[in-house]
Amino acid sequence: MKLGVITDGISRDLEHALKVMKEFDLEYAELQFLWDKEVGDLDESQLQKAHDLIEEYDVRVSSISRHVFGGVPMSTKPGDELHTKHMDGLQRCIDMAHRFDCGTVRIMSGKKEMILWGYNGAEDWNVAKGAWDSLLAIVEPALRLAEKEDVMLIVETGNGNMINSAWTARKLIDDLGTDRLKVLWDSANACFCHEPMWPDGYEALKGGYLGHVHIKDVQVDTPKATLEVREMGKGQLADQFQPAADAMKADGFDGVVSFESVYHPGNKNYEEGFRTCIGKFKEIFG
Repeated sequence: MKLGVITDGISRDLEHALKVMKEFDLEYAELQFLWDKEVGDLDESQLQKAHDLIEEYDVRVSSISRHVFGGVPMSTKPGDELHTKHMDGLQRCIDMAHRFDCGTVRIMSGKKEMILWGYNGAEDWNVAKGAWDSLLAIVEPALRLAEKEDVMLIVETGNGNMINSAWTARKLIDDLGTDRLKVLWDSANACFCHEPMWPDGYEALKGGYLGHVHIKDVQVDTPKATLEVREMGKGQLADQFQPAADAMKADGFDGVVSFESVYHPGNKNYEEGFRTCIGKFKEIFG
C-alpha cells in the first residue's frame, strides 16, 4: 500500500521531517502544521518554501489536512460568521492542494453531540434534536466547493467530533448522497466510542467509502475519560492492525495509509516515538 506520515508528528520543521521520511522510505507527506502555522494559514514565502522542499526531497503530498469545521457547534448555520471563516480556510487549503498536485483535503465534523438517534422514549428525552441535520447543512456547502474545484474531501473519524466512528462516517456520506466525500479512517479515535477496527470499522467502509487512513495505537478508558497513546502493537489495536491491513490489501485499497506519530516514551520526544513505531507500521501495512 501507499505509505506516508503526518509530517508534524516528526517535526514542524518540514525539511527535517522530510529527511526522516526519506530515511525510512516513506513516499507520502500529509501536511497539517508547518513551522509556526496550520495549513491554510501559510504566507506566500512559506508556501513556496514548502513546495520547493517537497520537490527537492521527491515526495508526494497525500492530503492537505486542516481542521476545517473542527469544534464548530451544531448551532452554526451556513453563511454565518463562523461557518464563513471555516469555508475561507477550506478554500485556502484547496488552493494549496492544487499547487502541490494533491487532490485530497481533510475536513472535520463539528463538536460532538453524544446521542443522535433514539427510540422508545429516548427520542424525546435524550436525543440532541436536530444535531445531525445541522451537520448535513454545515458540510453541504463544502461539497459544492469541492465539486467546483475538482477535489476530494475526506472527513476524519475524530475524537470530540460528530463523526467519531466508521459507521457514522458512512451514514454521513449516504445521507448527503455525494461522491465528493470519503472517510479518513482513524480507527484509534473510534476506540473511544467502542468501535473495533476489525471487523466492525473496516466492514462499515467497504465498497468505496474509504479514502485515507491514519494509524496509531492507543488504550482508552471511557468511564475515566482517559486516553493513552501506546507504542504501536502495545495498545488495544495490537491484534486488529494485521487483519485490517490484509483486508485493505485484498480489496485493492489505493489510498494512502499515514502513520500518525503522536506517541512519545514519556519524554515529549515525538521523533523518538516515531522511530520506535515506524518499523512495526511498515511491517504490517507495507
